[in-house]
Amino acid sequence: MPEYTAPGYTLAARVLHWVTAVLVLGLIAVGLAMANFDFGDAQDTLYHLHRSTGAVLLPLIVLRLFYRLNHPPPPLPADIPAIQQFAAYANHWALYALLIIQPIIGWIATSAYGAQILVFWLFELPSIWPADEPFSEKMFAVHRMLGIAIALLALGHIGAALFYHFVRKDDVLIRMMRG
Repeated sequence: MPEYTAPGYTLAARVLHWVTAVLVLGLIAVGLAMANFDFGDAQDTLYHLHRSTGAVLLPLIVLRLFYRLNHPPPPLPADIPAIQQFAAYANHWALYALLIIQPIIGWIATSAYGAQILVFWLFELPSIWPADEPFSEKMFAVHRMLGIAIALLALGHIGAALFYHFVRKDDVLIRMMRG
């Protein structure tokens, strides 16, 4: 096993990263399932869990962004080409932006649809848009398109991490797994 020498991410950065990853991948899976299959009585529960998780994700991403701005990540290895470094940088910031915008769009669309957002059966978020079903449909279309964009960015992020680990055999992935 190779010895890794590059600095790793802080424990807080790693926890925020992996919790975000699990929530986002779960949201994508549930979103695809509930939009494409009829689960009968469980359909409402899936929508509820999707909205609840999105409501948790928004402040988590804001916290993660604030943390990242105050705790820059370790630099990529110097031998990574500039275009790949730029792609990694652009991918990260695009994910941050979309992960903030996406739950807000979902909240607006749900409010315009007239549905409540009851967060894990504990409390209700206020409606932030007046009821307007045609507008809601347009916003849900935007929500779907942003979900696809997030999925593609996440796949690029995961693919790059695996490339660096298995092809380049460097410690870019390992530093997000160890301190």
